[in-house]
Amino acid sequence: MPFSVSAAPSRRGLFFAAAFVLILVAGGIGWYVHATGTAKPDSSDASAAATNAGGEDILLGLAKAAVSEHRLVAPAGSNAYEFYLSVLQLDPKNAMVPDHLSALFADACNDVERAINARDVDEAQRELSLLRDYDSNNYKLALLGSKLSAQRMVMTREHEAQAAVIQAQSESTR
Repeated sequence: MPFSVSAAPSRRGLFFAAAFVLILVAGGIGWYVHATGTAKPDSSDASAAATNAGGEDILLGLAKAAVSEHRLVAPAGSNAYEFYLSVLQLDPKNAMVPDHLSALFADACNDVERAINARDVDEAQRELSLLRDYDSNNYKLALLGSKLSAQRMVMTREHEAQAAVIQAQSESTR
């Protein structure tokens, strides 16, 4: 009788680990901004600008570290694309970030393709969505989306075939 192990506990653990990392990053940003804040309480605009600048510097540092560790689109919550996109949310006029994202795009697409080939379709979907946040009209992303869809279909057919075999075995033992 075949034995199936659910991947839900490992995914749940990965989710909690990613959430923990995000909380640590947010706490670190808050601590850094608080510790280095030089704005007077009266100047809320200057304080907000200082907070954004401090947050941007931290996120840019985290993004550079992620790039050097080859964490372009994975793991969730601790990768270069998410850090760079967060910088763009803080400062949409930041001209440096789109250049970095563009330079990393081909390698990030290769990471998505590796996830598809490894049959990790949920992770590949998350990574593909992340790249689409940067450039939704890129033809390479359309090709990867098609490849991901085809991989899902292949896996579905394989699961259906396995279910049919199990059902046939079950009926033959009656």
